[in-house]
Amino acid sequence: MERSSTFSFFFLFFIFTFQYTTVVFSMTTTQQRFKEAPKFYNSPTCHTLQHHPNDTCPGNAVHVAMTLDVTYLRGSMAAILSVLQHSSCPENVIFHFLSAASQPSSFATLNQTLTNSFPYLNFQIYPFDDHAVSRLISTSIRSALDTPLNYARSYLADLLPRCVVRVVYLDSDLILVDDIAKLAATPLGDTEVLAAPEYCSANFSAYFTPSFWANPSLSLSFSNRKRPCYFNTGVMVIDLHQWRAGDYTTVIEEWMELQKRMRIYELGSLPPFLLVFAGRIAAVDRRWNQHGLGGDNFRGLCRKLHPGPVSLLHWSGKGKPWVRLDANMPCPLDTMWAPYDLLQSPFALQA
Repeated sequence: MERSSTFSFFFLFFIFTFQYTTVVFSMTTTQQRFKEAPKFYNSPTCHTLQHHPNDTCPGNAVHVAMTLDVTYLRGSMAAILSVLQHSSCPENVIFHFLSAASQPSSFATLNQTLTNSFPYLNFQIYPFDDHAVSRLISTSIRSALDTPLNYARSYLADLLPRCVVRVVYLDSDLILVDDIAKLAATPLGDTEVLAAPEYCSANFSAYFTPSFWANPSLSLSFSNRKRPCYFNTGVMVIDLHQWRAGDYTTVIEEWMELQKRMRIYELGSLPPFLLVFAGRIAAVDRRWNQHGLGGDNFRGLCRKLHPGPVSLLHWSGKGKPWVRLDANMPCPLDTMWAPYDLLQSPFALQA
């Protein structure tokens, strides 16, 4: 009986792994086609965009930055739709997309896909020098975290027009169910560069190696700060003027260069942000990042929402809702992502 149960477990594990791999392979090697989203209009209370002299940065716009690539395009499209659908002033939202410069052929595809599905979207795609960043990247606990585009959020101040002062950065594996203008209006102090939900109950020391904590010159990096806490970098409000003034891109790169010489952390692009900003950020209500819905970085198991209200659901972790839905093995919360999925079904394509 025990042998039969063990066999059944491994058989089911094999089937799920095969389905998961097949879905990922097929969706990243064939061109995805997406439905056209409805047009969303400003409410009567919205102000008309106040255009900057160079027409790039209207004064009252909400600027949103995201990365864009073929692998996560389906998630990005759902995220964009959710932002527009729940915004009181969707015509005042301007999107800034960062895409790998090493893949210029995908620029036209990504641009056309966005234009076809969101004909009225106000957006710009910026080439991100992924080759230059790749020399700084150390291997982490999950290969998806090692892609250069995952580090693009550190270069927003260099890539976006200098007239963009404040931007909301969003990962591609999330949806909003609230007005993004509320998040964008998060107060930032004179010395605060970014805002994000903090999770002080998390074991902060676990984000760095024992050799980091054993070295006083490194561990003292967190002295003279309020209590440093973990925050997820998939949802941030960033003051780009303050970022540029502090040259924080260079500071982050210096930590990445040290990581190449001695192992001080394991988790991709997150630890350098913690090293620079933990204990120095403006707090945001946790409703704006109900993260971890993709499970951990190894198995991607189903998870429940954290207690409290919800404005943003974030499938950080290994499991992505579109992959689990396609494999017919969704988690309960994946059904909340499904209504924002713009991917055309194979039957619609054949018709």
